[in-house]
Amino acid sequence: MKFAALSLLLTLGSAAVSRPKPQVKSYKGYKVFRVAVGTDASKVSGIVNKLGLTTWKGAPRAGTFADIVVPPTEVATFETEVSGMDVITMHEDLGASIDEESTFQTYAAGAVNSTWFNSYHAYADHLQFLRDLQAQYPTQSAIVTSGNSGNGNPITGIHFWGSSGKGKKPAIVLHGTVHAREWISTMTVEYLGYNLLTNYASNTEIKGFVDKYDFYVFPVVNPDGFIYSQTNDRMWRKNRQTLSGSSCIGRDINRNWPFQWSVSGGASTDPCAQDFKGRAQGDAPETAALSSWLRTIKANQGLKLFIDYHAYSQLFMTPYGYSCTALPAKNTEFQALAKGAVAAIKAVSGTSYAYGPICTTIYKATGSSVDYVNDVVGADYTFTSELRDTGNYGFLLPASQIVPTAKETYAGLRYLLQNMK
Repeated sequence: MKFAALSLLLTLGSAAVSRPKPQVKSYKGYKVFRVAVGTDASKVSGIVNKLGLTTWKGAPRAGTFADIVVPPTEVATFETEVSGMDVITMHEDLGASIDEESTFQTYAAGAVNSTWFNSYHAYADHLQFLRDLQAQYPTQSAIVTSGNSGNGNPITGIHFWGSSGKGKKPAIVLHGTVHAREWISTMTVEYLGYNLLTNYASNTEIKGFVDKYDFYVFPVVNPDGFIYSQTNDRMWRKNRQTLSGSSCIGRDINRNWPFQWSVSGGASTDPCAQDFKGRAQGDAPETAALSSWLRTIKANQGLKLFIDYHAYSQLFMTPYGYSCTALPAKNTEFQALAKGAVAAIKAVSGTSYAYGPICTTIYKATGSSVDYVNDVVGADYTFTSELRDTGNYGFLLPASQIVPTAKETYAGLRYLLQNMK
């Protein structure tokens, strides 16, 4: 964690000198419990509300598990409240788990190779990695930005193409780290780009994919939140946007897209909530930038496929999030592709994913990127995926699982590239 903060400050330069030293939120002694909710969610919800606790996967829902973060001052009371219920401990000391995960390997600029994926990394190093990767393929790739964050950080990605040249083929857009604490999505999306670009010259199948499509790979579309998760609060989710009249910070970028934003029940209107939707649709700078950029890509070259990668739960999902009854026109095809993708994922190392529409597979989510890109932008195919795991580690997936996660995720993407019409 100290390494991440130092790397960021050095990169940001003299502007950082006047800033106060970050106040790092400590999770020492915090525990994370997984509780079987049962058929009636009100009991678990009541405990969460009574003790003022936070959950990692939204509000407790009947028939699922609730992953609940408990500060040391409330552990004894919580254990009394859940006595007799089915409970396991995910993290005995959340602070210790964070410390272990946040020991980053040093990245030597220019050293683009597979060892990058053996560790999590500071944000500044992610940018350098993309620049170094692009420098190795200067005639076939370019660093791109899809706009700026609220704090002025460019939303940075890498664009690469095949034998037809730049911008000539339909686009495939891969997003990661919409929610700041989902670090495995950062590494996985980078791996997808790295694997396709570095194997283009030696792998006939991959050459075929890259010759057929232009790839736009954005490992971190919420840079402000991601930086904050590395320097101040590992569990931060939202962006870092201020709100007039409130001391609470941030909007949930994936509840702010300007499609079905006003539908109730899929996001919060409370500025302090993890899934705060904003005061108006598209009022997060990141959402405004990304939505405008995607519309431009669609108009200029067509948008074949959009995938928004998240963590955790091991799910591969289709529109819609805003409704549990509405289905997109291509739903039958979407479900067939999702079924094939999860089978391909499982074939790599046995990791099981569930699939289906967002609302019925995980929960109702309004103002989501997938719904917007499907209905407003008009991509041919849109999906979102929740990566490893299903609750042993949650957001703190060990670095040893980066490569296995990335390889099986590529298998799912490969299936789509082979089978999309």
